[in-house]
Amino acid sequence: MESILLEQADVIADQALHKGRELKLAPLTIVVLDAGGQMKVLKREDRASLLRPEIALGKAWGVLGMGFGGRELARRAEQMPIFFTALNAMSAGRMVPLPGGVLVKNREGQLIGSVGISGDTSDNDEICAVYGIEAAGLAADTGRKD
Repeated sequence: MESILLEQADVIADQALHKGRELKLAPLTIVVLDAGGQMKVLKREDRASLLRPEIALGKAWGVLGMGFGGRELARRAEQMPIFFTALNAMSAGRMVPLPGGVLVKNREGQLIGSVGISGDTSDNDEICAVYGIEAAGLAADTGRKD
């Protein structure tokens, strides 16, 4: 199984932060996980609030664990609250089913990791994640169904 490289994870995080500054968003925290769920990068901007690393990790971990982007995860959580309560219990509270959790795929469409961002609105967090992933030459899967 191919997994995201540290160099790619650094580009994602740095470019996501760049996009957040460009958009004048609240301070962001970015977590990048490899395909096995191990943390490659965590970057927390100055003045980011206390729980942001845990929220970003929960977004990244949830999408990786379920295999679809944060938008789809949020839709399913809304439709099946009992199931997602059970999933959250089974995962020791590590799932945050919101936009801002994005799967990372290589050029061949293989899943190689995930990104979670927290700090601004979930929609803005997602914009920054997608920007960072694409800047690294990879494909983002947000779970959006357009």
